[in-house]
This record gives sequence, structure tokens and C-alpha cells, in this order.
Amino acid sequence: MIAYVRGQVAAVTLSSAVVDVGGVGLEVMCTPGTLATLRAGHTATLPTSMIVREDSLTLFGFVDDDEKSIFELVQTASGVGPKVAQAITAVLAPDDLRRAIASDDVKTLTKVPGIGQKGAQRIILELKDRIGAPTGVRPGSVAAASAEAWREQVHQGLVGLGWTTRDAEKAVDAVAPEAGEVPDVGALLRAALRSLSKA
Repeated sequence: MIAYVRGQVAAVTLSSAVVDVGGVGLEVMCTPGTLATLRAGHTATLPTSMIVREDSLTLFGFVDDDEKSIFELVQTASGVGPKVAQAITAVLAPDDLRRAIASDDVKTLTKVPGIGQKGAQRIILELKDRIGAPTGVRPGSVAAASAEAWREQVHQGLVGLGWTTRDAEKAVDAVAPEAGEVPDVGALLRAALRSLSKA
């Protein structure tokens, strides 16, 4: 298994990054929050989780080891595959997920695209004793993004998670006041998803 990749970022797309590792370009699937920390031409280290299927080998990359362990843990719950697990890590920070599961907060879990009421209840039931308490460590603030860059990244992230362009635009406008001088794309994406789930 590939535990992490380190190398120069060759490209960043809507849903993945290509990392040059010893002359081989590895495509790593990432959440919009993780992609926002990467810049083409810069060196990056990404903890990774490899999903092996009959017809594919897919590498998922994360902003830190905590996010990676959550991605792997949620897949042990019935009905949660890599796609839903990635959506969970895109929408909820690890501690937000721990708090939601510890407090039987079905509503927070159903904010994740692909998780309904029953799925949320099943995740809570199956992971409650294994997910642990919140660590209290906030992931490092996502690299500063320019005013227009964060809007585009959040918009692309929402569309990538299945929202329409129109809904994504409304959500970006709704969270714009929270951006501040140094936009945290991961936090803004989560806020945008929260605003969409209320609509």
C-alpha cells in the first residue's frame, strides 16, 4: 500500500492532483479543501489511501493523517464506499464528524451528499464506539487564496459534489462575507454546504 506521496505538484484539476514522484505522475483524488493547499510547481506531501478494485487502483490524498484515518474508518460502516467517504471528509472536519457521531447528530451527517437519514443512523450506530473523542486540533489553515481563487475553488468543489452551477453560485455568494482577508477554502466549502442543506 502507498502510505503517502511526496513530490512536485505537476497539475491540479477539479477533483485531483498529479504529483511527480521520481518521474512518475501519480494522480491523487482529493477534496476541494486539500486541493486548495496545493500549487503546481511546489513540492507537497500527501498522506494517501489506496483503493484496489478489480478494474482500478485509485489513490486518495488528504491534508493530514487524521483526515486519512477518518476516510478509512468511515468505509468500515455498511454502505459507505470511497466516494461517500470522500464526500464526508470534504463536508466535515474530522472533529466535526466525531462530535456528530458522539451526539447522535443525524442532521449534520445528512448534509453530506449521498447520506440519507437511515445511512446517517447506521454510521452513528456502527462507528460510535470506534471513532474516538474530538482531538481539539484544527487542521492547519488552508493556504491563503486570493479573493477570486477561493470563489472558484469552492464553486468547483460544490459542482464536483453534485450541486448545480446555479446552487453553487448562490452558496458561494452566501458565504462570501465569511471569507475575510485570508480565505480558508476548506472552511468556506463546509459553510457553503451547510447553507445548501438549509435551503
